[in-house]
Amino acid sequence: MTRADQRALLQQLKLDYRQILISYFIPDTASPEKIDKFINALFCASIPVPQIIEMHMELIDEFSTQLKLEGRSDETLLDYRLTLIDILAHLCELYRRSLPR
Repeated sequence: MTRADQRALLQQLKLDYRQILISYFIPDTASPEKIDKFINALFCASIPVPQIIEMHMELIDEFSTQLKLEGRSDETLLDYRLTLIDILAHLCELYRRSLPR
């Protein structure tokens, strides 16, 4: 995969993750299918966990900046750690199942 393809893939994954974050705590919109699709894309592209955490932190920083510009508290963003934990747990489970016994 060329560097341009890698950047495009990472950008798309970041956009997908942004949508997951936005809809995660809204009932009926945080579809497990979106999350599964995202996790499968991470797995197939062999995206390392530190890069996933970096993506999460970048998005949370963007959300925090926006909330501060609006004069609102960014305290609720701490809850979005659950999203990251959920994603990483599912990804670890996918890796565990992929190992031959």
